[in-house]
Amino acid sequence: MIIRAEQTRDIEGIREVEILAFERAAEADLVDALRAHGKATLSLVAEEDGAIVGHVLFSPARIGKTPAVGMGPVAVHPARQGQGIGSALIRAGLAGLRQAGHTIVIVEGDPNYYTRFGFQDATPLGITCEFNPPPGCFMVQALTAGALAPLVHPQGRGVQRTAYYAEEFQAVG
Repeated sequence: MIIRAEQTRDIEGIREVEILAFERAAEADLVDALRAHGKATLSLVAEEDGAIVGHVLFSPARIGKTPAVGMGPVAVHPARQGQGIGSALIRAGLAGLRQAGHTIVIVEGDPNYYTRFGFQDATPLGITCEFNPPPGCFMVQALTAGALAPLVHPQGRGVQRTAYYAEEFQAVG
């Protein structure tokens, strides 16, 4: 298996993996919309024997007025889930974002999964998400030391900030 940047020839395979992984087309449609509007900051695939078995997309986001990158969707073919493909995609993506100079990443999802990659609950930092996810399910990660400092009150009390994903996320139910 190799992890690499998305190429035009991968679009159909990415769409298939997204639909199979989420058991609906909404996430595949989101990926297509972000790509069509030039908002795929980083899109990686996991390829094995010429087939796409996993995908992760990162797109522009912001926390208040501070630029960030939103991670998601992350999809792995159901027959390959639990084999480390999603983890490999996320680690490669975070490394690629660091290398490109991005400083903050946000994600909505299972904290038991995403904290292993360095994400932390955004709530204690005073950061909320426009979509009101369940407690603990909206997380943030600083890709560079001190990147979150301007968003947090010096005495540890969060200065309330709302995080926003690209507008294409509004269509996902």
